[in-house]
Parts: sequence; structure tokens; C-alpha cells
Amino acid sequence: MTSSESVAQFAGRAREWLAAHMPPIDPLSPPAASRDDEGCWQRARELQRRLYEGGFAGICFPREYGGLGLPYEYQRAFDQESLRYEMPLILNTPTFTICCATLLDTGSEEQKQRHISAALRGEEVLVQLLSEPSGGSDLAGVITRAERQSDRWVINGAKTWSTSAFAADYGLCLARTNWEVPKHDGLTMFLVPINHPGITLRRITQVNGSTEFCEEFLDGVDVGDDAVIGEVNKGWSVASRQLYHERRAVGMGSEFASGAGSEGGHSTPVDYAQLAHTTGQADSDRVREMAGRALVHRAVAEQLIEHVYRSVRDGALPPAGGSLIRLFHAETVTLEMDTALAIAGPAGVVGQLGEGLQTGLRYLARQSVAIGGGTTEMARNVIGERVLNFPREYAADRGVPFNQVRRGRSR
Repeated sequence: MTSSESVAQFAGRAREWLAAHMPPIDPLSPPAASRDDEGCWQRARELQRRLYEGGFAGICFPREYGGLGLPYEYQRAFDQESLRYEMPLILNTPTFTICCATLLDTGSEEQKQRHISAALRGEEVLVQLLSEPSGGSDLAGVITRAERQSDRWVINGAKTWSTSAFAADYGLCLARTNWEVPKHDGLTMFLVPINHPGITLRRITQVNGSTEFCEEFLDGVDVGDDAVIGEVNKGWSVASRQLYHERRAVGMGSEFASGAGSEGGHSTPVDYAQLAHTTGQADSDRVREMAGRALVHRAVAEQLIEHVYRSVRDGALPPAGGSLIRLFHAETVTLEMDTALAIAGPAGVVGQLGEGLQTGLRYLARQSVAIGGGTTEMARNVIGERVLNFPREYAADRGVPFNQVRRGRSR
């Protein structure tokens, strides 16, 4: 594109290109894009390659790393035009909106040149290796360790709840490199290859049958200094930026997402009118009131994304303001799932696989939206302390060297 191309001209060019190169779909009934299916990931890589070759990949990423370097308005215009076409939506999170965005802010020039560009070409998938089996919500309390041996870093430990790690090429792995300082001060972020022989990966089966999430066991995973993201022992600043991007991504407010719409049936917005009709309640005032309340929340959530994005960009809100959209998104989805199941009633539990039973299956996974990207309780803490400037909560381990912090059960 030329530097003088307007948003409208860009949208028109995108409209023509999409019609000629991307598979058309019904946006109300998108094709399945299951995150636990390796075939869907290969399909996403192929579609991403088409976007890159067509000049529509990484619209908001800088040109020097393979993107277009355009403002968010251009990405939104492209998203609107692409709603009627199959897009590689499962690559958005965590690859583009979290991992590549974090590398853009904190990575070395070589890391940005290599990995952001590769992801935009559909050649790499990036994931997060953050949570640990014993860590809960205390990310700074990780005990996966990285030790210096000769000219290499050797990482040992375990990670869990890693989204789609089985389909990834690299992971952003937070490890402890200094145990003699307070927990936030002794961390380093590494970019590790998922296919390293020292990584054993297992898939986790959820209550709804999905195996999207993984756990990883790192045993002697050696990497060089070029794998360090940011500075040694300054990994918390990288992790903080990563969490900022994650909260915005979970709240659907990242400018680095490519395409909009549903990844498949499991994430298609609830059609309350169809659900009410299917269950014989189309004339129920109670059902209309319940559905209306949920739809109002949906509309407010969509408007909040734009408001918070602009406020953070313009400095009216601190970066932590991204937690506002993450929290409201969780509240909205929870309300929608609760409302849908209340309308479906018994049809959400038994019967043929249709609108009703699909509602019940989705309800089984509703709690995940209150956990992913940090729990809603953590989001409230962030908003209270970093947006509203409330006093910080008491922490017994604050300022204490990590090797002196009591962990596990006392004896």
C-alpha cells in the first residue's frame, strides 16, 4: 500500500483481495476450528501464509518485522471486511496478541526480526509457558529454574495450562535465575523451542472433552544467551508486559489480532432468539428480559474495548487499564452462559445435539473465562491498585529473598 492510502481505500482493496483469495463462509455458522485439532493448526498456518503473500498480515506490526505499520483503524476495517471469509483466527491468541506483542515491546532486534516475521508468514506458532503446578495465581513465585552452565542456560521445572503448546514452535518461558533476591527480582524470560528433546509435553483433558491445554516437563533444556528476552534477572518486567497484552487479548481488545468473528461453534455468540424458539419460549416475557440483559452486556463489552484502547493509547488510563476489558469480558461471557442454560433448561443437558445441548456443553467450560489471563480476582486487584490507586494488599513475602520464603505445608 502507499502511505497516502485512506482507511476506505484500504478496506476496498482488502474487499477485492479477500473475495479472490480467501474461502467464503457463513459468519453465522463458521467452519470448525478446534484448538485441540492439529489439522486446524496446519490450516491456520496455510491461511496466514495467504494473508502474508497478499500483503494483509500484521497490519499493526511494524514494517521492519513483516507487518504494515498501520494504525488500529486499518486493522478494524480489515476485520470488518473479513467476517465473511475463513481466517486463521486461532493464531491470534496467544501467538500474535500476546507473544509477538511482547517480543515487539521487550525482545532483541534479532528476536523481533526472526520470530515476529516468521509468525506473520505462518511459519511459527508461539505460546506462553508461565503457570506452574504449584504456583496458582502467584506468577512471580515460579520455581522452574534456569542455571548458568558454561555458555548455556539449563532450564529445569514444570509448566501447566499452556494454551495449544502441542501446536507451537516456541514458548515464552519464565524461570528463576536468582534465588537470593525477592521473588520479582530474580526472574528471567526465555524463548525456548518446544521440540527440544528435554521437553516432555502432555495434553490435559478438560471436563468438556477438549485437550487444548498442555503441561510441560523441562529436564535439562539448554538454550543460549540469544534466548533471553529482555535482561537476565529482569524477567518480571517482561512478564508484566506480557500480562498486559494477555489481559487485552482475553478481553478482545488487541490491535494485533488479525480478523474478527468466531473460531467455530464453541465460540459463536449465543443466538437467544433461536434458542428461545427451539425451546418453545419465543413468547415468554421472562426469557426476553433475560436475553435482553445479556445482550446489553455484550454491547457494552464491545464499546468498552474501543474506549479503553484509546484511553490507554492517549494516556488517560495506565497500561493496567487493559484489565478493565478483561474483567468485563469475563463477566459478560459468564452472564451469557448462565442465561443461555437457564433458557435451554433440560434441553441443555439431555436431548439431541442442537442449540440446546450445545449450550449445555459450552456451560461446562464457562469457568475458564474467569481464569485465563489471570483470574477475575487478580484483575480486580490490578484495577484497584494500578488504576484506582488503592493501597496494595499485604504480602508476607514482599522484600524477602526467595530462598527464605516458606513454601508448601509448614511442619
